[in-house]
Amino acid sequence: MSNKPTLIQPRTLRGFRDFTPNLMIPRERLIDTAKRVYRSFGFSPIDTPALEYTEILLGKGGDETDKQMYRFEDQGGRDVGMRFDLTIPFARFAAQHIGQLGTPFKRYHVGNVWRGEKAQRGRYREFIQCDFDTIGTTSRTSDVETGLVIYELFRALGFERFTIRINDRRLLSGVLDHLGLVERQTDVLRVLDKLGKVGPQKVTEELRDAVGLSEVQAADVLRFAGLSGSPAEILGEARELVGDSEIGAAGLEALAALFESVAAAGADVSRFALDPSIARGLDYYTGVIFETFLDDLPEIGSCCSGGRYDDLASLYTKEKLPGVGASLGVDRLLAAMEELKMIEETAAPCPVFLPLFEKGRDGDYLALAQELRAAGIGVEVYPEPKKLGAQLKYADRRGFPLALVVGSSEFSAGTVQVKDLKTGEKEDVARADLVSHLRQRI
Repeated sequence: MSNKPTLIQPRTLRGFRDFTPNLMIPRERLIDTAKRVYRSFGFSPIDTPALEYTEILLGKGGDETDKQMYRFEDQGGRDVGMRFDLTIPFARFAAQHIGQLGTPFKRYHVGNVWRGEKAQRGRYREFIQCDFDTIGTTSRTSDVETGLVIYELFRALGFERFTIRINDRRLLSGVLDHLGLVERQTDVLRVLDKLGKVGPQKVTEELRDAVGLSEVQAADVLRFAGLSGSPAEILGEARELVGDSEIGAAGLEALAALFESVAAAGADVSRFALDPSIARGLDYYTGVIFETFLDDLPEIGSCCSGGRYDDLASLYTKEKLPGVGASLGVDRLLAAMEELKMIEETAAPCPVFLPLFEKGRDGDYLALAQELRAAGIGVEVYPEPKKLGAQLKYADRRGFPLALVVGSSEFSAGTVQVKDLKTGEKEDVARADLVSHLRQRI
């Protein structure tokens, strides 16, 4: 009888995925770009635990989010949950540390989050978020800056055709106030957030049958959500729908000022649109809200969303800590970039490959590699002295753009053969000129 153990089938859980180097490299580049943009606006990095006490998370994102939360009792008998976004943990973090940090405090945070929702294209149960927020101020400048960060981020990532859709929760609150529906705002928002997915007919039916709106009330809500045109035109029509509502008037004024400031800042105003249908289903938003869509792939959904949340931290502290920010959907955006052919297929983590094929000269190859790394040029050295053809095949398969061929004759002559692995072209370069030559090539 064999004592050989039974092999375990290697597989991933449904809704989760592995990232091979050809996906992980562009993922890291995307995140590095986001970090660079965030830092350029003065945002500082933080991190928080993946697990929080359930009371920290529960009820903050709405009933649907509560159902999707990964929740369990840990070894210490504590009721804990895995964070479903980075905003709730940040509100807890700010309440806990704001005395030391001071206000306003600007942070960015890159980390994994978990939601047990239905898996679909570009949406997984474990995904990474890349957030930035300003907390401790109600300044409209911070609202405007949030839109400008999103604008600069998508430009830095190489997108030319994208639209940042903007709305203000107070505008819809004003419409509901005018209709006498303030107490049903949460339910209306949640239904309206489905508009882009299920269409106006289904939304009207749900507003009427599930939320209890009359035909006239549902029609006015849908009329508001369907307003289109320039920001000035939409705000003009919205004034009629909010009537004499004070909160609606505040939303109108804030949106008008925001679009004026975006234009004054020199951004391309065609990238910004006022869209009353944007509702953002999470309960904690109180003011301006943002959703960013790719014009060439709108069906993939919003790739960067957020808004103002002035009351969230009040759940954890008596100190007033209003906030505003947004979250970049890294994995959704990567899926879009793959579909739009914006990602170069490569598993090479650095630009230069150095084959090792002269036996006994390992030290010389490693010395050359170190010389290039000291000059800021990444190099991978093949670990075994195999035939040159086999090593170059390895390099080509992984997507290295350049290989350095150095045999006994090159060592003696003080030269290096630089081979372009895409075109096959070769060029002999003096060792002394190699760094400057590679810098021009990469």
